[in-house]
Formats: sequence, structure tokens, C-alpha cells
Amino acid sequence: MRQVYLGVIGGLCLALVGCSSGEQDTTVNVVSNASAETDIQTAPEIVSDVMQNAAVGAFQASDLPAFFDCVRESEGMLIASHRAGPAPGYPENALETLQYARAEATILHEIDVAESRDGVLFLMHDRSLGRTTTGDGFVADTDWETISQLLLKDNDGQITSFNPPKLSDVLLWAKESGSIVELDKKPTTSFRNIISHVRAAGAENNVVIITYNDDQAKEVARLAPDLMMTAGINSPEHQAELEAAGVDMTRVIAWMGIRDPNPRAFRAVGARGIEVAFGTLGRPGQRLDDEYLADGDLSEFQDLADGGLHLLATDAVYEVAAALDADDLAMRECGVQN
Repeated sequence: MRQVYLGVIGGLCLALVGCSSGEQDTTVNVVSNASAETDIQTAPEIVSDVMQNAAVGAFQASDLPAFFDCVRESEGMLIASHRAGPAPGYPENALETLQYARAEATILHEIDVAESRDGVLFLMHDRSLGRTTTGDGFVADTDWETISQLLLKDNDGQITSFNPPKLSDVLLWAKESGSIVELDKKPTTSFRNIISHVRAAGAENNVVIITYNDDQAKEVARLAPDLMMTAGINSPEHQAELEAAGVDMTRVIAWMGIRDPNPRAFRAVGARGIEVAFGTLGRPGQRLDDEYLADGDLSEFQDLADGGLHLLATDAVYEVAAALDADDLAMRECGVQN
């Protein structure tokens, strides 16, 4: 059952910093994707004192893992909006859509991060611009000046007044609103550059990095051992291999796929002190969202929560948030107030 939760995860940001997608991004030094360096370079000299001290009462970096631990122990379930939670008039991966989903459904949002030809990180799922914007061509071949002027289309193809947002602006919003964003790296960018932006914004406590294989999990653990990530964990032996490679399981959410939910596996991983995530998202007509919504009672979503799931990624975030109590339970038990 939906409730609106304000000002909890990141504290209230008092910075007088603009978040317009048209502003010049001066918060980070973007490192070439081809760089062989293993450290993350940020530009503290151009991050204002206001930004560094803006989140009054914000959690320390260790608190986000503790928050997810609390969700697991509460036996509740968080709901994550996929691609920010698009709806009629609200395109995928738009800042305005994040604001709408935050007000209507959830504090947790999955978004996609791409990089323009001239090194600006922004929200975009596809390699090309045509499906979701008024532009065309490939992201990697297009400068930010051009991308920033495009208008986003909603899922019905309707053109909106919204522009693609910079990652830096979205991270500031996450801090200001007390939201958590799961960052899905697209092929045009790198974990190194994404993490640079997270550091520059001071948004470590508002971010979960998505990984898709062991090599990516190890890379994120090496570059940013303090950040949370999602990672696949197939067995206790696989978990031990990742731990031996430097992946800190206290900062991992185990990703369990988008087909064939397995409550026995959910509970087994949860019993080892690791939160479990599963997705009902996917292609229209093939995703579990459509199957579960077909009869109108949404009981299958509740079954996931009852089966030991801690984080559900869905394309039906508004329907699920309105129908379930599991998200309210997690928020209430973990100190997130109305």
C-alpha cells in the first residue's frame, strides 16, 4: 500500500546548486575509458564547500548497507522502479519521472547511465537516440550540446518537454530527496567514470552499482570497496570465490534474475546475511509483470515478499506499490517516516 516517504536516506540537501539538465557539468574529471589506472580521480577543487556540507544529517557511507540489512531483517520488501518508472507523459530515464515515481511509489529507482562523445554522463538506455528522444544517431557519436537539446518521448511515443538529464544532476536530486538509485552502466561509459561522479556528488549513500558478471563485481569492489552493488551469487562456493577476490558481501545485494522465482534460494541467501533482488520486468508480453497483473489481484507479488525477497525491480511500480504492504513494512521498520 503506497505511502510517500520524504527526506530519509540522504537527508535534506541545502545546496543552492542548480539541477537543470542544460547546465555545464563541472563536478568531475572524466577519465578515459581506456585508462589503465585503478584509482578513481575526482575534482575536489571544483566541488563547492556548499555541496560537500549540504546534506545535513546525511547517513555515513556505512549506513546504506545497514539500511538494507534492516529491510532484510524486517521481512519487508523494497520496490524499485525500472528505468525510473515511466508512465504516460513521463519518459524512461527522465529526472521528472524520478520525481514522479518518488512521490507516487518508492524511494528506490533503477536508471541507465550512458556517456556522450565528449565525455558527459547522462541517463539513457539505448545505444542510439531514436527510440526515446527526438534525435537520431548513436550516443557514442553525439556531443552533449546536441543531446541536451533533445526532447524525451514517453513509452507511447509522445514527445514531452523533458530533456535527457545529466547523471550529476540526478545524483544531487537523490541526495536532496532521500532516494536510492541503482546505476546500470551502459557500454558507452565505464564504472570508473560513474564512480567519479558518485564521489564528486557525495552520493555514496544513495547509490547501488549494478554488475552483471564476476569480473564486473570484482572491478567495482576494487575501484569502490565502500559502495553497494548488485551481483549474481549462484552458491555458497561462488560466494566464497567472490569474497576471496575482494568482494565485500556486506555491500552486496544478490541478483536472482527475472524468470522462475525460487523462494528456497531467496531464503538460503538471506540466511547468509545477504539481501536478495529479483525482477518481474522485461519485454512486454514476456515479463512476469504482465503475467502477474493479468488476473487483477497481484497476489504473486505478495508471494515474492512472503518467499523471502527483499528487493523487487518492476515495470509495474505504481500498481505494485499501491497494492502491497511489504514496502510499507520495510520502510516503517527501518526508520523511514511518512
